[in-house]
Amino acid sequence: MAMQIHRVTATPAALAFLGELRERHGALMFFQSGGCCDGSAPMCYAAGEFNVSDSDVCLGDLDGSPFYIGSEQFAYWEHTQLIIDVVAGNGGMFSLDNGTGRRFLTRSRLFTDEEYDALRGQPPRHPA
Repeated sequence: MAMQIHRVTATPAALAFLGELRERHGALMFFQSGGCCDGSAPMCYAAGEFNVSDSDVCLGDLDGSPFYIGSEQFAYWEHTQLIIDVVAGNGGMFSLDNGTGRRFLTRSRLFTDEEYDALRGQPPRHPA
């Protein structure tokens, strides 16, 4: 049986916060920002409120919420697992966590050689 490796995961605190936001806003989605106005941050949107392109990559989902990243960012981060956490602070101005006193934060770890080899058989998805 092939090893299932997750390209994106979340801490229990982030999943609990995600549940709170889902109760308020309905279905959600994430996009890992590559910089600009809000810096590099996981941005949380109501499902369909952010237009992903054909070149964006879906890394997986967080409790049913799809998590996307731009293809250029993916090329830079493909050797790491993104771990979404929540910390005190202000979220990005366009993200649903803004104004809550908490914000999502991306942590990461390098995949082991074994994990990275297993990922070769699990190519990332592109939006349909």
